[in-house]
Amino acid sequence: MAEDQGYEWKGTTMDYAEHDRTYMGFLALVKYGSIAIVAILVGMLAGLVASAGIILSVLAAIVFFLVASYILGGDTQAKTDRPDLQTHH
Repeated sequence: MAEDQGYEWKGTTMDYAEHDRTYMGFLALVKYGSIAIVAILVGMLAGLVASAGIILSVLAAIVFFLVASYILGGDTQAKTDRPDLQTHH
């Protein structure tokens, strides 16, 4: 067991602020990655189904990405003003 190994637990050492920043970064990556995948699909739809050509399909994908990012944008900053997320030592 841990007691037999000479291990001494000294309380929590988790950096909650860093954990929150990492989680917010992960959420932003998932959000913008999902938007990018759908934008690629919209570009493929425009180019392959609607026969819009390569330039218009790329333009449709870029416009969709920008519009969706603006609409779904939001707060991806870590909440540093919360006392429960401050660094504990």
